[in-house]
Amino acid sequence: MRVLVLLLGLLAAIPLAQAQAPTRSHGISLLGAPSLPAGFTHFPWVNPDAPKGGEVALSAIGTFDSFNPFIVRGRPAAAASRIYDTLLLRNADEAETEYAHLASIIEIPADRMSVTFELRPEARFNDGTPVTAEDVAWTFDTLRSKGRPNYQQYYADVTEAVVEGPRRVTFRFRSNANRELPMILGELPVLPKHWWAGREFDRPLTDPPVGSGPYRIGRFEFGRSITLERVPDWWGRDLPTAKGLDNFDRERTEYFRDGTVAMEAFKAGQIDFRLENVAKDWATAYDFPAVQKGWVRKEQIRHHLPTGMQGWAMNSRRKLFADPRVREALALAFDFEWANANLFYGAYTRTESYFSNSDLASSGVPEGAELALLEPWRARLPPELFTTPFRLPVTDGSGNNREGLRRALALLRQAGWEVKDRKLVDAQGQPFSFEILLDEPAFERVALPYRQWLARLGIEANVRTVDAAQFQRRLDTYDYDMTMTVFGQSDSPGNEQTAFWTCASAKQEGGDNLMGVCHPVVDALVPLVVNAPDRAHLLTAAHALDRVLLAGWYLVPNWHLQSVRVASWDRFGRPDKPVRPGVVLQSWWIDPRKSAALEAARRAGN
Repeated sequence: MRVLVLLLGLLAAIPLAQAQAPTRSHGISLLGAPSLPAGFTHFPWVNPDAPKGGEVALSAIGTFDSFNPFIVRGRPAAAASRIYDTLLLRNADEAETEYAHLASIIEIPADRMSVTFELRPEARFNDGTPVTAEDVAWTFDTLRSKGRPNYQQYYADVTEAVVEGPRRVTFRFRSNANRELPMILGELPVLPKHWWAGREFDRPLTDPPVGSGPYRIGRFEFGRSITLERVPDWWGRDLPTAKGLDNFDRERTEYFRDGTVAMEAFKAGQIDFRLENVAKDWATAYDFPAVQKGWVRKEQIRHHLPTGMQGWAMNSRRKLFADPRVREALALAFDFEWANANLFYGAYTRTESYFSNSDLASSGVPEGAELALLEPWRARLPPELFTTPFRLPVTDGSGNNREGLRRALALLRQAGWEVKDRKLVDAQGQPFSFEILLDEPAFERVALPYRQWLARLGIEANVRTVDAAQFQRRLDTYDYDMTMTVFGQSDSPGNEQTAFWTCASAKQEGGDNLMGVCHPVVDALVPLVVNAPDRAHLLTAAHALDRVLLAGWYLVPNWHLQSVRVASWDRFGRPDKPVRPGVVLQSWWIDPRKSAALEAARRAGN
């Protein structure tokens, strides 16, 4: 009888053990199962037989003095992070999906209180040293203790990284609420512990570091240029996540003082590829002979990505911008319709959401689950948030924004400002004066008309353009009044929202909360976005967060474009299939036939 009872107990335990067995997979997605099966040979949108070879010349604005992109100090080279592999790699054509790369297996237990990565045995750093679980754990601990503040925020829900074997590392969590955390850890760039021994990680780096990726740092001149060289015997060249990608033998990035000089370099053929972000240049600057002769291709390629938020960010840490009525007034003074018609050739759409071009954007008034979520906070929110859809003012584009300025002046008066002798002053007679900080002269043509519109309210706005290093330092220390900034978003926002909007992040030097957002409702909503158990809850929380941020008027919303503007010298081949971002330069290659024909035509001058 005892034997029978024991046997029955063991049989009963088998289904329970099976139910609690961890999930082992080649990929992970927040939106269901990964679309590519185990054993897939390459991403469907690449050409797996793309030829390798040649050099591509790219441009960057500003300067650099470091190869360490992971810390606050220094100005890192734009290409510095390209030399490192990550545990997982995103598929550019799937939303929120990653596949095994440095790792071969992702293991998640039934309780989702951890994630384990098993590294590929063939993984090597480019000096031949194996990539080990010890390197992964060391990288994680180092970034969290010495890296930029966003790493501390991203990894806040991780209690420890445990090395369980030479190629097995487990990250343990405080809770299982953050569904994105395994993917965030999968994006960890793995650094070589042995190479960093004896070096100070939190100081700018001037020695080319060792990575494990398809490229290594070759020739460079600090502040001027950097060349990445393809590693011919790269350990991962046959991975399904690598086939058809990283096809150039050399990727050379030349640095220029500003966009105008970079454009002239492109026209002269010193730069091969250009993403154009200035509508005026796209409309007027591409009429040079190389375009007319067909040597340069000019294309506008549709993308299918969330566009986030770009805007004139106000530093709410400053007393001048502490009152949301003041911030709203400055937003009302901006005449987008005039700017779009006269500066942008009608190219842009006005942005009215922090999650624009996605289903995460709020609309109408709160209803249903969203209303229930916001209702407990009604006393801490503007009444109109519950009754009036958020809408930015629309003008006739004539430049005579009388209604917007009238509403702006009324708000400023409510906030204690008044006009005396054509100057807006406070109760003590101090003028309303601030600085618009820029790092590119190209934005001056937008800032200067805005300055004139503000002057009609009696506000003195001074426009100042500084070099890239000074600009970054001033942002890191929040030493600015207003500046142009962008908050990128994804299909499934996660831990970056903590860095963007919470009170804790507003106090960290070098953080991402540039506007100093610190609001109890925002602090309550961000965890609901980060830890949403499913898509329905994510949509509800994101809509509510979006609505509260918009009601705070932390910036003057700008515009977005639903396509990518690309100009390139006609020497490239690229995959035939479209891809969600529109353009993935990593999948392009130098076409020997096109390149030879172009060079022959340029020599002949026809």
